[in-house]
Amino acid sequence: MSKHFKIFTLALATAFAPMLAGAEEQTANSSTVVATVNGTQITLGHMAAARSGLPEQYLQLPDDVLYNAILDQLVNQTILADRFEGEVPGPVQRRLENERRSLVASTVIEEIVEEKLTEAVLKAAYDEKYASAAPDKEFKAAHILVETEEEAKALVTELEGGADFTELAKERSTGPSGPNGGDLGWFGKGMMVPPFEEAVAKLDDGAISGPVQTQFGWHVIKLSETRLANKPSFEEVKAELESELFNTVIEDEVARLKKLGTIELSAEGDIDPAILKEDILLTE
Repeated sequence: MSKHFKIFTLALATAFAPMLAGAEEQTANSSTVVATVNGTQITLGHMAAARSGLPEQYLQLPDDVLYNAILDQLVNQTILADRFEGEVPGPVQRRLENERRSLVASTVIEEIVEEKLTEAVLKAAYDEKYASAAPDKEFKAAHILVETEEEAKALVTELEGGADFTELAKERSTGPSGPNGGDLGWFGKGMMVPPFEEAVAKLDDGAISGPVQTQFGWHVIKLSETRLANKPSFEEVKAELESELFNTVIEDEVARLKKLGTIELSAEGDIDPAILKEDILLTE
């Protein structure tokens, strides 16, 4: 358990202490002062920031318990920090610098996304990806899954002799769809493992495949029906488009800033990369 969580656990022990009086709830905001410790103000903004960094299990606590625990944590940290005298040690200062750099960079990324990934940009990406693209096919199929190729061949022979596919699936399939007659419902590109998908794509509606091997075993497949997939609406794929474009816009902006900035790196080979494993770098 880290030192930070030990302090938080200490706070939980006193979580039911009376809440300090603060600004009225109607006017409370991030600047509302909830405690003053040796002249240092602790605000609701500080508390919200502390809450946002907690593991999920702590967020399940009742609101009043968590409120008091966070407040106690921040009061305890402030008291302890006030005890410190002298210059901040190098390792602590470097962690503070890294944390500040990370937080500010995250803020800039949010600004870039807001500026670059506008509704118009996303709709243009939607049109480019879906408007003129040929619709994919979707398949409605059933299968019988068995362990060996010999069993699969025997099933094909029985089906060619007039056996009912649904009944054979119920009796012999080892897959989870067996009790349902092997029915897989509708599925599209990428939803099945490649050998299965490739075999289905070669079948005509109503046809039955020969034995098809996948990592799950041997399949005999019946294709019931084929249709063209409907084009998704913009709202349905908006989040997907944002995700696809996110890395591109950030990488482009980083590349632009690097061209405008000045970056000097140590010559390759001057520093042994393995030195980062040395504990002394964290303590000196």
